[in-house]
Amino acid sequence: MMIDQILAFNKTFVAQKAYEPFIADKYPDKKLAVLSCMDTRLTELLPAALGLKNGDAKIIKNAGGLVISPFDSAMRSLIVAIYELGVEEIMVVAHSHCGACHMSFDHFHKEMIERGVKEETLETIRKCGVDLNHWLEGFKDTEASVRNTVETIKTHPLVPNDVVVRGFIIDSVTGELEEQDLNK
Repeated sequence: MMIDQILAFNKTFVAQKAYEPFIADKYPDKKLAVLSCMDTRLTELLPAALGLKNGDAKIIKNAGGLVISPFDSAMRSLIVAIYELGVEEIMVVAHSHCGACHMSFDHFHKEMIERGVKEETLETIRKCGVDLNHWLEGFKDTEASVRNTVETIKTHPLVPNDVVVRGFIIDSVTGELEEQDLNK
């Protein structure tokens, strides 16, 4: 199992004190938070393309780099970053060829049923007030998605006006950033 291999590696990592180059304070040196996608292509590319090293920024990742509602976990993390960790600037960084583009509950629904989730379970979730169509919806337009996420953060009632929020799309191959015009 992969997790067992990771645990074996970790024992060696700690025993050899390989963690020492990564020791940093919990407060981001650049007073920056980055909200981005969890795509594996960005694991090393994103910080490298932004010139960030360990300790420079709070990096928050989820499917699509989205804030899907004003009180979701991404927004909660940003609020904590602002008030507890001194973040003054936020970058929303989506990327080219994102898997969340065109994602839908219809696709997941079929997969869930095939993997053993019962229709009754989905109905119970709906009865609890969860709109699975919205919750598992991706986006059709990456630029519009970035603009919507930036706008949600900027207009959030708990985000102070002095926090800078800007949106970008990073090329998932080259790392080139393109800033998004919020006035489109």
